[in-house]
Amino acid sequence: MLIVVKDIEKAKQFYHDLFGLDVILDNDGNVILTEGLVLQDEIIWKKFLGKNIIPKNHACELYFEETDIEAFVQKLEKLYPSTEYVNRLMTHDWGQKVVRFYDPDGNLIEVGTPM
Repeated sequence: MLIVVKDIEKAKQFYHDLFGLDVILDNDGNVILTEGLVLQDEIIWKKFLGKNIIPKNHACELYFEETDIEAFVQKLEKLYPSTEYVNRLMTHDWGQKVVRFYDPDGNLIEVGTPM
């Protein structure tokens, strides 16, 4: 999964802080993190596509699971208090607790309890 970011360093820190993802390869605007997440600098992506980047397009989301979701939400609020939420912590009818929010570049993230 590749996501486009404006600031590679900020994105690396964000995904490390919240999900413990570490850098496997950092190659001039292309970064591979553990768990297979790839960050690419917006300038490179725009050059490839020849089109504008549309943050918060709601076409997809990154999905992560956390067993202690309440602790995760506390960490999110402490480390990134200006996070923009799609929905704060809620419980679906089937019992799964989830929270949805945007990363600093407008990529949609869902974090839920394991099913």
